[in-house]
Amino acid sequence: MKIGIVGLPNVGKSTMFNAITNAGIECANYPFCTIEPNVGVVPVPDERLEVLTKMYNAEKTTPAIVEFVDIAGLVKGASKGEGLGNKFLSHIREVDSIVEVVRCFEDPNVVHVDGSVDPIRDIETINLELIFADLETIEKKLERAKKMLKADKKYQEEIDCLEKVKATLESGKSARTLDLTEDEQNLLKDAFLLTLKPILYVANISEEQLDNSENDIYVQKVKEYAKQEKTDVIPLCVKIEEELASLDGEDKKEMLEALGLEESGLNKLIKASYKLLGLMSFLTAGEPEVRAWTIKIGTKAPEAAGKIHSDIQRGFIKAETISYKDLVECGSMQAAREKGLVRSEGKDYVMQDGDIVLFRFNV
Repeated sequence: MKIGIVGLPNVGKSTMFNAITNAGIECANYPFCTIEPNVGVVPVPDERLEVLTKMYNAEKTTPAIVEFVDIAGLVKGASKGEGLGNKFLSHIREVDSIVEVVRCFEDPNVVHVDGSVDPIRDIETINLELIFADLETIEKKLERAKKMLKADKKYQEEIDCLEKVKATLESGKSARTLDLTEDEQNLLKDAFLLTLKPILYVANISEEQLDNSENDIYVQKVKEYAKQEKTDVIPLCVKIEEELASLDGEDKKEMLEALGLEESGLNKLIKASYKLLGLMSFLTAGEPEVRAWTIKIGTKAPEAAGKIHSDIQRGFIKAETISYKDLVECGSMQAAREKGLVRSEGKDYVMQDGDIVLFRFNV
């Protein structure tokens, strides 16, 4: 699962990517790395792992991971191939969701590509290029569907759906603003529309704006725009995040306390990005290893077992399950069993975030 980081020049996009990548490299228990110069694999912050590692005195701790891609810069006209437009669009097609960095700070020393700070204009510059690219895709699909309609009336449903999306795009809105039925979503799957990809906005603010970021006028504007797109905004100071990413242990803790923050903005961003992809974690715990396993929300127990090994899925018998909260409150698995809190779940059980599981299987 890949998340693409996009933004105009000088908004803090690459600085944020570098901070995220540094945060990943510092974790020694997992082979976090930069796969290519523009791809970074980082851990999903999960406080539960630290608690379980101490409880089980585990030798190894392995968090879930998420992959970030620093996508080539964009200029107006990208949909027509201007600048690195073709590269930009091809990279966006390859990711599963988008994090768009928006400049919300004033600084005369950092030149804005359009001469002034205007987060909504910046968002619309990028979004309009994606809309133009999607319009081209929709028009080609419409042309084909209309030809096919002469031979088969079933294509009318697809045409109606495409016309609905086209009208939305032509009004300057993203396809994600539509309330699509499950059937319509299925009809659009092979269109791979860029404006249907889940998106999250990062409002890059200055250190001075940190104390009152929720009421900042620029942040408020981005939040209002994001509401239309049915998504969230994370305000963070990219400059500070880069500094925090270079620290660890007590040094990082002291800096966070000095700033009056409970956790870094990057941690919030990585967690939100994981959620944006529709992902969650179930956990396995024992002395050899405590580990978070990534699954889609709504995954059933046998498919979750398959994440560990295909043989476990094939020979699935049951999942011995307890919630993280119940286990921590009991203090041990033995105490939880005595209280009847360890459940035996079958093939139809839908996994919940934070389930601690032991799969029983036979092959």
